[in-house]
Amino acid sequence: MSISIGDQLPEAMLLSSNSDDVAEVSTHAMANGRKVVLFAVPGAYTPTCSSAHVPSFIRVAADLKAKGVDEIACISVNDPFVLKAWGESTGAIAAGINMYADAAGEFSQALGLTFDAPARGLLNRSLRYSMLVEDGKITQLNVEESPGVCELSAGETLLEQL
Repeated sequence: MSISIGDQLPEAMLLSSNSDDVAEVSTHAMANGRKVVLFAVPGAYTPTCSSAHVPSFIRVAADLKAKGVDEIACISVNDPFVLKAWGESTGAIAAGINMYADAAGEFSQALGLTFDAPARGLLNRSLRYSMLVEDGKITQLNVEESPGVCELSAGETLLEQL
């Protein structure tokens, strides 16, 4: 079953790497009492994720924060070291976007937003989506029908919804 607008964000532990170490981040601690934008990509360094999805949030990061967003977070079923390197290479980290690994895909599974594409080497990956979470409750949710498309889930779309 897939998550919907009005649902509470499920509890999960995500991983973040800011140096050579890894920190666990609770989704509840991240979202409770805060306004948070979450967007997920099928994989770091994948074509649409690198050329469209992350750049769309880099373009609107300052505007989202000006509208009261406390945190912008990119989530992917990858390891935290890959996400840190990808965040640095794309400019996402410099734009204030936090990169979180859902290493085992547990958060994506709890959301009901996973897919498999074995021919492309993608197993148990997150669908491409964006969401606004206010005090732990999902208030906007934009899920792409195809993981290779970035329209509904783009940063500009979410910005217009605020």
